[in-house]
Amino acid sequence: MAENKENSGPGKNILKRMYIIPLIILVLIIFCIIVMMKNSIKPEPVDLSTITGSKDGIYFVKANQALIEQMKDNWLPNDLFWPTVLLDNMPNFQIGQLEVVRYNTRVLRDNLTRLRTTDKLDPFAEAAFTSLSNDPYKWWFPSAESKWQQGYDNLEKYYENLISGKSTFFPRADNLVQLLDQYISLMGGVNTRLLSAAGYTGPVSSKEKDAESLLKSDDTELIIPWHEIDDNFYYAQGVAYALHLSFKAIRKDFYSVLQDKNSMDLVDIILEDLRRCNFEPLIVFNGDPDSIFANHSLNLSGVFNDARQKMNSLTVALKQG
Repeated sequence: MAENKENSGPGKNILKRMYIIPLIILVLIIFCIIVMMKNSIKPEPVDLSTITGSKDGIYFVKANQALIEQMKDNWLPNDLFWPTVLLDNMPNFQIGQLEVVRYNTRVLRDNLTRLRTTDKLDPFAEAAFTSLSNDPYKWWFPSAESKWQQGYDNLEKYYENLISGKSTFFPRADNLVQLLDQYISLMGGVNTRLLSAAGYTGPVSSKEKDAESLLKSDDTELIIPWHEIDDNFYYAQGVAYALHLSFKAIRKDFYSVLQDKNSMDLVDIILEDLRRCNFEPLIVFNGDPDSIFANHSLNLSGVFNDARQKMNSLTVALKQG
């Protein structure tokens, strides 16, 4: 009897605690790894073929809503109390998506919904842009997710008005040029950062410099710290992903204009280039040209910049006759 009491005494309880604490830590580590792996998966391409209707602009609106829905359902950049706070690749991918949506809604507000620049702004297009201009890192008062939801809801109201004829969308060549100019400017800055991260020392165009706010004081070189090279890479991929969906919508809504300008083949090439930007290296390497390791920033820049140059060509085609 005494022997049993000794075995169940304080010493045995301490021994149990010694096993429980490491077990709890192990479970937490496994949980964190699973959550991080699940949230590191990039979104699948959005299918616009299910959209029905003949109103100009419906594809463009729904494409942006699809991007917003992806963001608001699982926004990572403002996470503070969840294992995803340790992630950096996907949060930067989402910031790239957000950047394109902001450009889209701004051009929607300023150009696509108005016949003349003096016309009154569409209230729902304006409200959508205002909501999407919120700080993406804000966790509360208001949270980024709540603002993305407001932006989504305002685009839905604009969509409903568009269907009923209360709102307008003008798929003209000059409006598409305005949108492309915004894309080209954004892509110029992104490409400058990719080239800088890759250690590129060649010339950079003035347009690319103007688009990039993080240039050094001598306006000739960007500083991309080594530990931010993968962040920069995934930000560029987020931009390319959102642009790919935007161009799928543009191909639908501006179909007549593109046919008239004999530019459909050019749009298809741009779509293919943007699709090719979506590759997934196991590790983002930054190897030298004579190294056995790849330079993923340079690889992405080659395809990304080709899409940008084709957009320049498309702009020229749209401005002609």
